[in-house]
Amino acid sequence: MTRDPQGPRPRVAMLTREYPPEVYGGAGVHVEYLAAALARLVDLTVHCQGADRPGAIAHRPWPQLSAANPALQTISAELTMAADTDDAQLVHSHTWYTGLAGHLSSLLHGIPHVLTAHSLEPLRPWKAEQLGGGYAISSWCERTAIESAAAVIAVSTDMRSDILMTYPRVPADRVHVIHNGIDAVQYAPDHGREVLDRYGIDPGQPSVAFVGRVTRQKGLQVLLRAAAQLAPEAQLVLCAGQADTPELQAAVSDMVDHLRATRTGVVWLPGMLEKAEVIQILSHATVFVCPSLYEPLGIVNLEAMACGTAVVASAVGGIPEVVADGTTGLLVPPDNERALADAINSLIADPASAAELGARGRARAVAEFSWDAIAAQTAALYQSLLSRTR
Repeated sequence: MTRDPQGPRPRVAMLTREYPPEVYGGAGVHVEYLAAALARLVDLTVHCQGADRPGAIAHRPWPQLSAANPALQTISAELTMAADTDDAQLVHSHTWYTGLAGHLSSLLHGIPHVLTAHSLEPLRPWKAEQLGGGYAISSWCERTAIESAAAVIAVSTDMRSDILMTYPRVPADRVHVIHNGIDAVQYAPDHGREVLDRYGIDPGQPSVAFVGRVTRQKGLQVLLRAAAQLAPEAQLVLCAGQADTPELQAAVSDMVDHLRATRTGVVWLPGMLEKAEVIQILSHATVFVCPSLYEPLGIVNLEAMACGTAVVASAVGGIPEVVADGTTGLLVPPDNERALADAINSLIADPASAAELGARGRARAVAEFSWDAIAAQTAALYQSLLSRTR
Protein backbone atom coordinates (compact mmCIF):
# COMPACT_ATOMS: atom_id res chain seq x y z
CA MET A 1 0.00 0.00 0.00
CA THR A 2 1.41 3.39 -1.03
CA ARG A 3 2.04 5.88 1.80
CA ASP A 4 2.16 9.64 1.72
CA PRO A 5 2.77 12.34 4.40
CA GLN A 6 -0.87 12.14 5.50
CA GLY A 7 -0.69 8.38 6.02
CA PRO A 8 -1.88 5.41 3.97
CA ARG A 9 -4.05 6.24 1.00
CA PRO A 10 -7.43 4.48 0.78
CA ARG A 11 -7.71 1.51 -1.54
CA VAL A 12 -10.51 2.22 -4.00
CA ALA A 13 -11.97 -0.05 -6.66
CA MET A 14 -13.59 1.89 -9.50
CA LEU A 15 -16.15 -0.06 -11.53
CA THR A 16 -17.04 0.99 -15.07
CA ARG A 17 -18.35 -0.49 -18.26
CA GLU A 18 -16.19 1.73 -20.47
CA TYR A 19 -12.47 2.39 -20.25
CA PRO A 20 -9.95 3.45 -22.91
CA PRO A 21 -9.71 2.57 -25.68
CA GLU A 22 -13.36 1.45 -25.54
CA VAL A 23 -15.08 4.74 -24.68
CA TYR A 24 -18.27 5.67 -26.50
CA GLY A 25 -20.25 7.92 -24.14
CA GLY A 26 -20.02 10.63 -21.51
CA ALA A 27 -19.79 8.20 -18.61
CA GLY A 28 -16.73 6.59 -20.17
CA VAL A 29 -15.09 9.97 -20.73
CA HIS A 30 -15.82 10.87 -17.11
CA VAL A 31 -14.20 7.69 -15.79
CA GLU A 32 -11.16 8.03 -18.06
CA TYR A 33 -10.21 11.48 -16.74
CA LEU A 34 -11.45 11.08 -13.18
CA ALA A 35 -9.43 7.88 -12.74
CA ALA A 36 -6.25 9.58 -13.95
CA ALA A 37 -6.70 12.46 -11.50
CA LEU A 38 -7.81 10.24 -8.60
CA ALA A 39 -4.78 7.98 -8.99
CA ARG A 40 -2.69 10.83 -7.57
CA LEU A 41 -4.85 10.89 -4.41
CA VAL A 42 -5.85 7.28 -3.67
CA ASP A 43 -4.67 3.75 -4.43
CA LEU A 44 -6.98 3.13 -7.36
CA THR A 45 -7.78 -0.10 -9.21
CA VAL A 46 -10.08 0.20 -12.21
CA HIS A 47 -12.37 -2.70 -13.16
CA CYS A 48 -13.98 -2.48 -16.60
CA GLN A 49 -16.02 -4.67 -18.93
CA GLY A 50 -14.88 -6.04 -22.27
CA ALA A 51 -11.47 -6.83 -23.71
CA ASP A 52 -8.23 -6.84 -21.72
CA ARG A 53 -6.46 -3.49 -21.78
CA PRO A 54 -3.69 -1.61 -19.95
CA GLY A 55 -4.57 0.14 -16.73
CA ALA A 56 -7.66 -1.88 -15.83
CA ILE A 57 -8.85 -5.34 -14.89
CA ALA A 58 -11.34 -6.51 -17.51
CA HIS A 59 -14.41 -8.63 -16.85
CA ARG A 60 -16.46 -10.31 -19.55
CA PRO A 61 -19.96 -11.82 -19.64
CA TRP A 62 -20.18 -15.54 -19.08
CA PRO A 63 -19.91 -17.53 -22.33
CA GLN A 64 -23.02 -19.50 -21.39
CA LEU A 65 -25.02 -16.26 -21.75
CA SER A 66 -23.71 -15.28 -25.20
CA ALA A 67 -27.20 -15.53 -26.70
CA ALA A 68 -29.04 -14.08 -23.67
CA ASN A 69 -30.52 -10.63 -23.21
CA PRO A 70 -27.70 -8.03 -22.89
CA ALA A 71 -28.87 -7.11 -19.39
CA LEU A 72 -28.21 -10.66 -18.18
CA GLN A 73 -24.80 -10.63 -19.85
CA THR A 74 -23.96 -7.42 -18.01
CA ILE A 75 -25.00 -8.88 -14.65
CA SER A 76 -22.75 -11.90 -15.16
CA ALA A 77 -19.76 -9.59 -15.68
CA GLU A 78 -20.80 -7.66 -12.58
CA LEU A 79 -20.69 -10.82 -10.48
CA THR A 80 -17.03 -11.38 -11.37
CA MET A 81 -16.33 -7.72 -10.62
CA ALA A 82 -17.84 -8.04 -7.15
CA ALA A 83 -15.80 -11.15 -6.42
CA ASP A 84 -12.61 -9.34 -7.43
CA THR A 85 -12.89 -6.30 -5.14
CA ASP A 86 -11.94 -8.12 -1.93
CA ASP A 87 -8.84 -5.94 -1.34
CA ALA A 88 -10.69 -2.61 -1.60
CA GLN A 89 -11.71 -0.37 1.29
CA LEU A 90 -14.31 1.43 -0.84
CA VAL A 91 -15.94 0.71 -4.19
CA HIS A 92 -17.14 3.36 -6.67
CA SER A 93 -19.48 2.36 -9.50
CA HIS A 94 -20.69 4.22 -12.59
CA THR A 95 -24.08 3.68 -14.31
CA TRP A 96 -26.42 0.71 -13.98
CA TYR A 97 -23.89 -1.41 -15.84
CA THR A 98 -21.78 -1.64 -12.67
CA GLY A 99 -24.07 -0.40 -9.89
CA LEU A 100 -25.14 -3.90 -8.93
CA ALA A 101 -21.49 -4.96 -8.73
CA GLY A 102 -20.86 -2.07 -6.36
CA HIS A 103 -23.82 -3.05 -4.19
CA LEU A 104 -22.76 -6.71 -4.06
CA SER A 105 -19.17 -5.68 -3.25
CA SER A 106 -20.47 -3.63 -0.34
CA LEU A 107 -22.49 -6.55 1.01
CA LEU A 108 -19.79 -9.15 0.38
CA HIS A 109 -16.80 -7.25 1.73
CA GLY A 110 -18.43 -4.86 4.21
CA ILE A 111 -17.18 -1.70 2.47
CA PRO A 112 -18.87 1.59 1.47
CA HIS A 113 -20.31 1.83 -2.03
CA VAL A 114 -20.26 5.19 -3.85
CA LEU A 115 -22.34 5.38 -7.03
CA THR A 116 -22.10 8.08 -9.68
CA ALA A 117 -25.43 8.49 -11.48
CA HIS A 118 -24.79 9.69 -15.02
CA SER A 119 -28.43 9.12 -16.04
CA LEU A 120 -31.53 7.43 -14.65
CA GLU A 121 -33.23 4.47 -16.31
CA PRO A 122 -36.83 5.56 -15.52
CA LEU A 123 -36.14 8.84 -17.35
CA ARG A 124 -34.93 7.00 -20.47
CA PRO A 125 -37.94 4.87 -21.50
CA TRP A 126 -36.59 4.58 -25.04
CA LYS A 127 -33.97 2.17 -23.67
CA ALA A 128 -36.69 -0.48 -23.87
CA GLU A 129 -36.19 -0.38 -27.67
CA GLN A 130 -32.59 -1.48 -27.14
CA LEU A 131 -32.91 -3.87 -24.19
CA GLY A 132 -36.46 -5.25 -24.51
CA GLY A 133 -37.30 -7.01 -21.24
CA GLY A 134 -33.77 -6.23 -20.10
CA TYR A 135 -34.93 -2.65 -19.48
CA ALA A 136 -36.91 -3.87 -16.46
CA ILE A 137 -33.75 -5.63 -15.26
CA SER A 138 -31.52 -2.57 -15.78
CA SER A 139 -34.08 -0.45 -13.92
CA TRP A 140 -34.11 -2.92 -11.01
CA CYS A 141 -30.29 -2.96 -10.88
CA GLU A 142 -30.18 0.83 -10.78
CA ARG A 143 -32.87 1.19 -8.12
CA THR A 144 -31.28 -1.44 -5.89
CA ALA A 145 -27.84 0.14 -6.16
CA ILE A 146 -28.93 3.75 -5.67
CA GLU A 147 -31.22 3.06 -2.74
CA SER A 148 -28.53 1.10 -0.88
CA ALA A 149 -25.39 3.13 -1.71
CA ALA A 150 -23.54 4.87 1.11
CA ALA A 151 -23.30 7.94 -1.13
CA VAL A 152 -24.65 8.89 -4.54
CA ILE A 153 -22.84 11.41 -6.71
CA ALA A 154 -25.04 13.49 -9.04
CA VAL A 155 -23.21 15.16 -11.92
CA SER A 156 -25.42 18.27 -11.68
CA THR A 157 -27.84 19.97 -9.29
CA ASP A 158 -30.70 19.13 -11.63
CA MET A 159 -29.59 15.49 -11.62
CA ARG A 160 -29.68 15.52 -7.81
CA SER A 161 -33.30 16.67 -7.96
CA ASP A 162 -34.09 13.89 -10.46
CA ILE A 163 -32.54 11.27 -8.16
CA LEU A 164 -34.53 12.42 -5.13
CA MET A 165 -37.74 12.60 -7.16
CA THR A 166 -37.26 9.23 -8.87
CA TYR A 167 -35.98 7.40 -5.79
CA PRO A 168 -37.69 9.05 -2.78
CA ARG A 169 -36.35 6.36 -0.42
CA VAL A 170 -32.84 7.80 -0.82
CA PRO A 171 -32.02 10.21 2.03
CA ALA A 172 -31.22 13.67 0.67
CA ASP A 173 -28.00 13.91 2.67
CA ARG A 174 -26.59 10.90 0.80
CA VAL A 175 -26.76 12.65 -2.60
CA HIS A 176 -23.78 14.89 -3.42
CA VAL A 177 -23.27 17.12 -6.47
CA ILE A 178 -19.86 16.75 -8.13
CA HIS A 179 -19.81 17.97 -11.71
CA ASN A 180 -18.19 16.39 -14.73
CA GLY A 181 -14.91 17.97 -15.77
CA ILE A 182 -12.75 18.73 -18.77
CA ASP A 183 -9.05 18.45 -19.56
CA ALA A 184 -8.61 21.95 -20.95
CA VAL A 185 -5.01 21.21 -21.96
CA GLN A 186 -6.02 18.37 -24.24
CA TYR A 187 -9.31 19.97 -25.29
CA ALA A 188 -7.99 23.25 -26.65
CA PRO A 189 -8.35 25.10 -29.96
CA ASP A 190 -6.62 23.24 -32.80
CA HIS A 191 -6.05 25.45 -35.82
CA GLY A 192 -4.76 22.67 -38.08
CA ARG A 193 -6.76 21.62 -41.13
CA GLU A 194 -5.69 18.09 -41.98
CA VAL A 195 -8.80 16.55 -40.38
CA LEU A 196 -11.08 18.99 -42.20
CA ASP A 197 -9.39 18.11 -45.49
CA ARG A 198 -9.72 14.39 -44.77
CA TYR A 199 -13.48 14.62 -44.30
CA GLY A 200 -14.32 17.29 -46.86
CA ILE A 201 -15.15 20.10 -44.43
CA ASP A 202 -14.61 23.56 -45.96
CA PRO A 203 -12.85 25.86 -43.43
CA GLY A 204 -13.94 28.86 -45.49
CA GLN A 205 -17.63 28.24 -44.76
CA PRO A 206 -19.45 28.29 -41.42
CA SER A 207 -20.08 24.88 -39.89
CA VAL A 208 -22.48 23.46 -37.32
CA ALA A 209 -21.12 20.41 -35.47
CA PHE A 210 -22.87 17.60 -33.60
CA VAL A 211 -21.00 14.96 -31.59
CA GLY A 212 -22.88 12.14 -29.92
CA ARG A 213 -24.35 8.67 -30.03
CA VAL A 214 -27.33 7.87 -32.24
CA THR A 215 -29.90 7.61 -29.48
CA ARG A 216 -33.21 9.36 -28.94
CA GLN A 217 -31.75 10.95 -25.81
CA LYS A 218 -29.28 13.05 -27.82
CA GLY A 219 -31.95 14.66 -30.04
CA LEU A 220 -30.15 14.06 -33.35
CA GLN A 221 -33.47 13.68 -35.15
CA VAL A 222 -34.54 17.10 -33.85
CA LEU A 223 -31.37 18.61 -35.34
CA LEU A 224 -31.93 16.84 -38.66
CA ARG A 225 -35.43 18.29 -38.86
CA ALA A 226 -34.09 21.74 -37.95
CA ALA A 227 -31.37 21.46 -40.62
CA ALA A 228 -33.89 22.15 -43.38
CA GLN A 229 -34.26 25.66 -41.92
CA LEU A 230 -30.54 26.44 -41.52
CA ALA A 231 -28.80 29.13 -43.56
CA PRO A 232 -27.84 27.59 -46.93
CA GLU A 233 -24.14 28.45 -46.51
CA ALA A 234 -23.88 26.47 -43.24
CA GLN A 235 -22.23 23.05 -43.30
CA LEU A 236 -23.69 20.41 -40.99
CA VAL A 237 -21.00 18.10 -39.58
CA LEU A 238 -22.48 15.05 -37.86
CA CYS A 239 -20.02 13.02 -35.77
CA ALA A 240 -22.50 10.32 -34.85
CA GLY A 241 -21.41 7.31 -32.83
CA GLN A 242 -22.99 3.97 -32.05
CA ALA A 243 -26.76 3.62 -32.55
CA ASP A 244 -28.98 2.12 -29.87
CA THR A 245 -30.70 -0.14 -32.39
CA PRO A 246 -30.39 -1.05 -36.09
CA GLU A 247 -33.86 0.42 -36.62
CA LEU A 248 -32.82 3.79 -35.22
CA GLN A 249 -29.63 3.73 -37.29
CA ALA A 250 -31.70 3.10 -40.43
CA ALA A 251 -34.18 5.87 -39.58
CA VAL A 252 -31.44 8.45 -38.99
CA SER A 253 -29.57 7.37 -42.13
CA ASP A 254 -32.75 7.91 -44.16
CA MET A 255 -33.14 11.40 -42.69
CA VAL A 256 -29.52 12.23 -43.59
CA ASP A 257 -29.99 10.93 -47.14
CA HIS A 258 -33.11 13.08 -47.55
CA LEU A 259 -31.28 16.12 -46.18
CA ARG A 260 -28.38 15.60 -48.57
CA ALA A 261 -30.85 15.54 -51.47
CA THR A 262 -32.16 18.97 -50.49
CA ARG A 263 -29.00 20.88 -49.48
CA THR A 264 -25.21 20.79 -49.80
CA GLY A 265 -22.62 20.67 -47.04
CA VAL A 266 -23.96 17.72 -45.06
CA VAL A 267 -20.99 15.75 -43.70
CA TRP A 268 -22.02 12.44 -42.08
CA LEU A 269 -19.26 10.75 -40.09
CA PRO A 270 -20.68 7.55 -38.57
CA GLY A 271 -18.77 5.60 -35.95
CA MET A 272 -16.28 6.78 -33.37
CA LEU A 273 -13.68 9.35 -34.44
CA GLU A 274 -10.29 9.75 -32.82
CA LYS A 275 -10.25 12.32 -30.02
CA ALA A 276 -7.82 14.56 -31.92
CA GLU A 277 -10.15 14.52 -34.92
CA VAL A 278 -13.12 15.63 -32.83
CA ILE A 279 -11.07 18.41 -31.24
CA GLN A 280 -10.09 19.85 -34.62
CA ILE A 281 -13.65 19.64 -35.93
CA LEU A 282 -14.98 21.37 -32.80
CA SER A 283 -12.27 24.02 -32.96
CA HIS A 284 -13.26 25.05 -36.49
CA ALA A 285 -17.02 24.88 -35.96
CA THR A 286 -18.91 28.15 -35.84
CA VAL A 287 -21.45 26.52 -33.56
CA PHE A 288 -21.60 23.27 -31.61
CA VAL A 289 -25.15 22.03 -31.14
CA CYS A 290 -26.44 19.78 -28.34
CA PRO A 291 -30.16 19.13 -29.00
CA SER A 292 -30.57 16.57 -26.20
CA LEU A 293 -33.98 15.63 -24.85
CA TYR A 294 -32.43 14.42 -21.57
CA GLU A 295 -28.96 15.27 -20.31
CA PRO A 296 -27.83 15.08 -16.66
CA LEU A 297 -24.88 17.36 -17.49
CA GLY A 298 -23.63 16.98 -21.06
CA ILE A 299 -19.85 16.65 -20.93
CA VAL A 300 -19.68 17.17 -24.70
CA ASN A 301 -20.69 20.81 -24.13
CA LEU A 302 -17.62 21.25 -21.95
CA GLU A 303 -15.48 19.72 -24.70
CA ALA A 304 -16.82 22.22 -27.24
CA MET A 305 -16.42 25.13 -24.84
CA ALA A 306 -12.82 24.15 -24.09
CA CYS A 307 -12.16 24.21 -27.84
CA GLY A 308 -13.40 27.81 -27.93
CA THR A 309 -16.66 27.07 -29.74
CA ALA A 310 -20.04 28.68 -29.13
CA VAL A 311 -22.73 26.24 -27.99
CA VAL A 312 -26.42 26.04 -28.83
CA ALA A 313 -28.05 23.52 -26.50
CA SER A 314 -31.36 22.35 -25.10
CA ALA A 315 -32.27 23.86 -21.74
CA VAL A 316 -32.68 20.46 -20.08
CA GLY A 317 -31.14 18.68 -17.11
CA GLY A 318 -27.74 19.97 -16.08
CA ILE A 319 -26.95 21.74 -19.36
CA PRO A 320 -27.81 25.22 -17.97
CA GLU A 321 -25.22 24.59 -15.23
CA VAL A 322 -22.57 24.33 -17.95
CA VAL A 323 -23.77 26.57 -20.78
CA ALA A 324 -24.44 30.10 -19.52
CA ASP A 325 -27.22 31.41 -21.76
CA GLY A 326 -26.11 34.52 -23.62
CA THR A 327 -22.60 34.30 -22.15
CA THR A 328 -21.03 31.07 -23.43
CA GLY A 329 -23.84 29.94 -25.72
CA LEU A 330 -27.57 29.96 -26.34
CA LEU A 331 -30.19 27.74 -24.69
CA VAL A 332 -33.38 26.68 -26.44
CA PRO A 333 -36.43 24.59 -25.46
CA PRO A 334 -35.95 20.85 -26.09
CA ASP A 335 -37.59 19.11 -29.06
CA ASN A 336 -38.23 22.42 -30.83
CA GLU A 337 -36.57 22.48 -34.24
CA ARG A 338 -37.75 26.03 -35.03
CA ALA A 339 -36.12 27.49 -31.92
CA LEU A 340 -33.01 25.38 -32.51
CA ALA A 341 -32.68 26.57 -36.13
CA ASP A 342 -33.26 30.22 -35.16
CA ALA A 343 -30.54 30.13 -32.49
CA ILE A 344 -28.03 28.46 -34.82
CA ASN A 345 -28.82 30.87 -37.65
CA SER A 346 -28.38 33.88 -35.36
CA LEU A 347 -24.76 32.85 -34.71
CA ILE A 348 -24.08 31.88 -38.33
CA ALA A 349 -25.18 35.42 -39.27
CA ASP A 350 -22.98 37.00 -36.56
CA PRO A 351 -19.64 35.13 -36.44
CA ALA A 352 -18.09 37.80 -34.21
CA SER A 353 -20.69 37.11 -31.51
CA ALA A 354 -20.18 33.37 -31.95
CA ALA A 355 -16.43 33.81 -31.47
CA GLU A 356 -16.98 35.92 -28.34
CA LEU A 357 -19.27 33.27 -26.84
CA GLY A 358 -16.65 30.65 -27.65
CA ALA A 359 -13.87 32.59 -25.94
CA ARG A 360 -15.97 33.02 -22.81
CA GLY A 361 -16.84 29.34 -22.91
CA ARG A 362 -13.21 28.29 -22.89
CA ALA A 363 -12.47 30.64 -19.98
CA ARG A 364 -15.36 29.12 -18.01
CA ALA A 365 -14.27 25.55 -18.76
CA VAL A 366 -10.71 26.27 -17.61
CA ALA A 367 -11.73 28.12 -14.45
CA GLU A 368 -14.59 25.98 -13.15
CA PHE A 369 -14.37 22.41 -14.47
CA SER A 370 -10.86 21.06 -13.97
CA TRP A 371 -10.53 17.32 -13.29
CA ASP A 372 -8.07 17.94 -10.45
CA ALA A 373 -10.72 19.91 -8.54
CA ILE A 374 -13.35 17.25 -9.22
CA ALA A 375 -11.00 14.44 -8.13
CA ALA A 376 -10.26 16.33 -4.90
CA GLN A 377 -13.99 16.62 -4.14
CA THR A 378 -14.43 12.90 -4.87
CA ALA A 379 -11.49 11.88 -2.66
CA ALA A 380 -12.85 14.06 0.16
CA LEU A 381 -16.17 12.20 -0.08
CA TYR A 382 -14.31 8.88 0.13
CA GLN A 383 -12.49 10.01 3.26
CA SER A 384 -15.71 11.16 4.93
CA LEU A 385 -17.28 7.72 4.37
CA LEU A 386 -14.21 5.79 5.47
CA SER A 387 -13.87 7.86 8.64
CA ARG A 388 -17.30 6.59 9.72
CA THR A 389 -16.21 2.95 9.43
CA ARG A 390 -13.02 3.23 11.47
